[in-house]
Amino acid sequence: QVQLVESGGGLVQAGGSLRLSCVASGRTFSTYVMGWFRQAPGKEREFVSAINWTSGRTTYADSVKGRFTISRDNAKNTLYLQMNSLKPEDTAVYYCAAVRGGPGVLYARGRDYNYWGQGTQVTVSS
Repeated sequence: QVQLVESGGGLVQAGGSLRLSCVASGRTFSTYVMGWFRQAPGKEREFVSAINWTSGRTTYADSVKGRFTISRDNAKNTLYLQMNSLKPEDTAVYYCAAVRGGPGVLYARGRDYNYWGQGTQVTVSS
């Protein structure tokens, strides 16, 4: 069983930065794809970013490209999301997710992932 635990959310002013972490346990994640999603009140969950744990290949939603950076620490089994130049519209609960995948694979649809964390709240004030 895979467990994912997010942390690092909080309240920040527009233009500020936060770094989210997601500690993964229960498997060897060398053959996994891991992603970040977010859901704002009254809105559907949306894709933010994903990384292939083996190859390091990444992809981003257009809305965060150039501001957010996804990365992983193999030794710590930890996924990160560095968020810079935050905007009020980035306010949401952020979730990390995982699914098995080969080195060339990336997924941007929530239904492709089968493990989810509990989420961490990010609030950006204007």
